[in-house]
Amino acid sequence: MYLDHYGLSEPPFSITPLTDFFYTGARRGSTLEALIYALTHVEGIVKVVGEVGSGKTMLCRVLMERLPPAVETVYLCHPALGPDELLYAVADELGLNLAGERQTQALKALSQALIDKHVAGKYVVVLVDEAHAMSIETLEALRLLSNLETGRHKLLRIVLFGQPELDTLLSRPQMRQLRDRITHSFQMLPLEGSAVGEYLTFRLRAAGYRGPDLFSPAAVRAIARASRGLTRRINILADKALLAAFVEGSHRIEPRHVKLAIRDSALVPRRRPFALALTLCLLAAGLAAGAGWFYRILPLPEADPAGTVQATMTVLLSKESSAPQGQAAFASTQPPPEGGAEEASREPPASASAFPESALDASPLLGQRVAAAKKLLETRPGDSYSVQLFLTNDIRPARMERFLQRARERIELEKIYVYPTRTGGQPNFAVLYGSFDTREEGLAALERLPSGYRSEFAPIVRRLDEIKAMR
Repeated sequence: MYLDHYGLSEPPFSITPLTDFFYTGARRGSTLEALIYALTHVEGIVKVVGEVGSGKTMLCRVLMERLPPAVETVYLCHPALGPDELLYAVADELGLNLAGERQTQALKALSQALIDKHVAGKYVVVLVDEAHAMSIETLEALRLLSNLETGRHKLLRIVLFGQPELDTLLSRPQMRQLRDRITHSFQMLPLEGSAVGEYLTFRLRAAGYRGPDLFSPAAVRAIARASRGLTRRINILADKALLAAFVEGSHRIEPRHVKLAIRDSALVPRRRPFALALTLCLLAAGLAAGAGWFYRILPLPEADPAGTVQATMTVLLSKESSAPQGQAAFASTQPPPEGGAEEASREPPASASAFPESALDASPLLGQRVAAAKKLLETRPGDSYSVQLFLTNDIRPARMERFLQRARERIELEKIYVYPTRTGGQPNFAVLYGSFDTREEGLAALERLPSGYRSEFAPIVRRLDEIKAMR
């Protein structure tokens, strides 16, 4: 609809993973090259993990195009496959008609076909999308297929693409054999604020746009905040913002257009009235154990006209009491406003003095665990690991203080760290547990967490350098 208005040859922000629109910035290009190297030089299973909408499917499609001609690819995108169906699905993708064959005969025929390809100088890579949704039995069948080999070489190489739940699934004791076969692991991280503008410009240029920047800096920041850096959300918001500006007759996308896009997209789920009533009833009844879990799933913080919550984050992000002289403990990356008084009113207070120190004094556990997180991230190597219990955008200090008070009754408080961050400009608390030299140690610690924590929080193991990059 708006292509001619902006001088575009095709839609720039389609959510269909078109490989011409593959963005190589933010380490996407280096991840692709590392994947190609791993699949052409190293035998074993490769894992790629990322949040919903982070670009895993796009990476998978580009990988299929960029692998050498000697590589044949099998793309499995149906996680509901049973263990018996997996064998026949791989065979079908390779052009083998094994319908009606018994499983043992089908496995023998598949093995012979793979050997013939190996003799001809070819090998097969199986790309499994949505691997986190596969059953344990199907993943085990996949591992058994990876056992097919000649006397010296594996006949199949496998890449698992999945959401962070895949790491939790693989951490189970019964998955140890498959986990031990994983030779390389990659993570698709959300785009940081500075990369969002580059991504928007790249997509526009790839679609034929040749003019000046369409998105104002303030509009880019608004998209970064609302999308949390996830490329699918960026595409949805950018497309709708372009349409809003087109309807207005404007060639420049401003924050007001992004606001309309956010409102139309409904990216932030609203709490249903029933859930709200149930929460209030539980709180009123004093069921602290049950009500405690609801703190994590509350929606965005309510209106804060006095700026108290934002000021809290300013104190926590810049408080210098435990930092080296002249250096903030956590530096805020929020850019200065560019959209006039309306934009400025949404910025955090310019000084920590806007927030009374007595409010932090009322949350002593929070202050301790923030200082402990700072020390941890300063002293531990970036390739160490921690268990991220959860990430919350409800940054009220009293709420976090109550969580910490209850948590020390279940796990060691000294192992809990609270890291104030900004994701796409949105302030958050990342709540971490423990510090470990290897991912395996972190996964083992995750399994030892109280069952309620594992089921309600869905914790994941993350590298410390990835956590530090969330500023």
